[in-house]
Amino acid sequence: MTAGSAPLVLRDLGLRDYQETYLAMQKFTANREAHTADEIWNLQHRPVYTQGRAGKDMHLLNAGDIPVVRIDRGGQITYHGPGQLTQYLLLDIGRLGMGVRQLVSLIEEAVIAVLADWSIPARAWADAPGVYVEGAKIAALGLRVSRGRTYHGLAFNVAMDMAPWAGINPCGLGVPVTQLCDWVKPCPDVALVAARLGGEFAQRLGYNAGPVQFSLPNHTIQAHS
Repeated sequence: MTAGSAPLVLRDLGLRDYQETYLAMQKFTANREAHTADEIWNLQHRPVYTQGRAGKDMHLLNAGDIPVVRIDRGGQITYHGPGQLTQYLLLDIGRLGMGVRQLVSLIEEAVIAVLADWSIPARAWADAPGVYVEGAKIAALGLRVSRGRTYHGLAFNVAMDMAPWAGINPCGLGVPVTQLCDWVKPCPDVALVAARLGGEFAQRLGYNAGPVQFSLPNHTIQAHS
């Protein structure tokens, strides 16, 4: 596996509406070329439920005022909101020489390594992608692959209002949901977790010896232009 000579671009996008980010991911992936740099977008979303291609309406229990967006990633239904770190992985896995299953394992292992920084024992489940702490889900993942390029990615619960999770059966699993703040006091900042996890991804993708670029939100989200 090689990351090539192009840098890994890490973008900190702040708090964003889901729909604009979704369209931007699709646009970026459709327009990227053979030498386009891989990117990781760090952000938080305003409250939204997203339902993947395999999503079943039975898992939406009570949306209330929270919008539901049907999208093209794999998986069932999940919740995004402030205090949750969302990292979108815009990667050319063909160029990296890896398959989807390998990438899923890499994502899970990176989250487990970050949780170990706070002495939190976590594990992945073979039949239900994501990361779990004592049977409760702390991080969900879902990907879409188009022409060997991925988008969507990871949602890591850090310091959220957990009430909206009661409106769904998360990922259709019937398991409880937890967050980093349930296990660590004082609660780590989302930006700190983003930086730590971004470093894990860079290293595991083979970018540890190469340059890493940071850029501002407005350089990325141009979905309505």
